[in-house]
Amino acid sequence: MNKISIRFFDDKEVRAVWDDEGSKWWFSVVDIVGVLSQSADSRNYWYVLKSRLKKAGSEVLTNCKGFRLVAPDGKRRLTDCLTNGGVIALAKEFPGKKANRFIEWFTYRDETIDGTSKSKASALFDSSLLGTVEVGTVRGLQQIHGYLFGGLYDFAGQIRTLNIAKGDFQFAMVRFLPESLRNVEAMPENTFDEIADKYVEMNVAHPFMEGNGRSTRIWLDLILKKSLKLCVDWSQVDKKDYLAAMKKSVSNSKPLKSLLQVALTDRINDREVFVKGIDYSYYYEQEDDISEGD
Repeated sequence: MNKISIRFFDDKEVRAVWDDEGSKWWFSVVDIVGVLSQSADSRNYWYVLKSRLKKAGSEVLTNCKGFRLVAPDGKRRLTDCLTNGGVIALAKEFPGKKANRFIEWFTYRDETIDGTSKSKASALFDSSLLGTVEVGTVRGLQQIHGYLFGGLYDFAGQIRTLNIAKGDFQFAMVRFLPESLRNVEAMPENTFDEIADKYVEMNVAHPFMEGNGRSTRIWLDLILKKSLKLCVDWSQVDKKDYLAAMKKSVSNSKPLKSLLQVALTDRINDREVFVKGIDYSYYYEQEDDISEGD
């Protein structure tokens, strides 16, 4: 199966598929047109634009290729896609500051800590680490964090020794953190409610200086897989709803449980579900004014 990825421009999805044979990424034209045109019907917009480009003999269509991508209705539909050069050429058909900003975004190479750790997170599915992680334990969470941020933070995998807060919310004080983590680790994992409660409490503990959310969402999915043969399809969890629910979860976990429960899937060994989950997990972190979001 081709590798699937999702990138976000102005909070809108730009789907991509990896072509093993050609060793390159192909990007959904409909998604790009939707971003640049702001049309309510990007498919029809592309149909009209494609016809005009064809008549003009545009090189944009020279390297256009169809791939089956998952549509909003869950079905795989044949979708026109372009490689890097084609995407830039297409964007130039949309004059204006937004098109220029899109090209800058598209051609940017993300070599930041976040970008590097995301690449490592996506590679987890194909690594042997997932099979060795201690599921549901503090050590297991440290293993995940250490893998994601090893070589990027000198505290990768290490429990914090300083107090931290997000906005007006104070995470577990350092002097109480060891006991808090022991209590979280001892929490049961037999039902969805128990697992969700354990996830909430681990978020309150916030054991690392940075990277808690990204690490703990993987940790949560491993618990769900082991105990219930399920995982969260994070692409079905709206960012704003999720961050708001996480903020409320400190005193009321019901909104979060409702949000996650409807997004559960039994596709626990599906690479696409895992990688899309990583894409969304890192996407959540672009908003930093909610207590959970680092």
